[in-house]
Amino acid sequence: MAWFLGLGIAGVVLLVLSLVFDGVLEGLFEGVGALNGLFDGLLSLPVIAGFVSMVGFSGAIAMGTTGVGVVGATAVGVPAGVATGWLTYRLSRALLSDRSGAARRDDDLIGISGSVVTAIPVDGYGEVLVRLAGQPVKLSAKSPVAVARGAEVWVEAALSHTAVAVRLVER
Repeated sequence: MAWFLGLGIAGVVLLVLSLVFDGVLEGLFEGVGALNGLFDGLLSLPVIAGFVSMVGFSGAIAMGTTGVGVVGATAVGVPAGVATGWLTYRLSRALLSDRSGAARRDDDLIGISGSVVTAIPVDGYGEVLVRLAGQPVKLSAKSPVAVARGAEVWVEAALSHTAVAVRLVER
């Protein structure tokens, strides 16, 4: 039973190391063509750690509660380890492919309304306050005509990450 507990603890330690030293093992084999990408996906460190720890802990539980031998504990531990490794793989893929927190792009600004907080002189820069995804964002703004403070404007183009071209809203 001590061997199985040791496997379980080794798996947990491996999981902690994989979280602390994320990407180090992948970087060690970056130049080796046959091993390039081997530790991504099904052979990633979190998947291996989940497999090893579940084999160890479920084998120890099986030996301690039912009195089965090493072969029986292994027969219980390996399927549990495979299932845990597969679930870890699926969960990590789902988390890595999530795009809900994607950063805004300049194109996201085009067509939204805002208000001028610093007057915009003719062909000069002022500031506008827009709401992007519910969050207030203050941007530099340029307009071909003078725009007074408090006026409502539409964003026509993104000039950079922090500057936009605006036009006055016709009433």
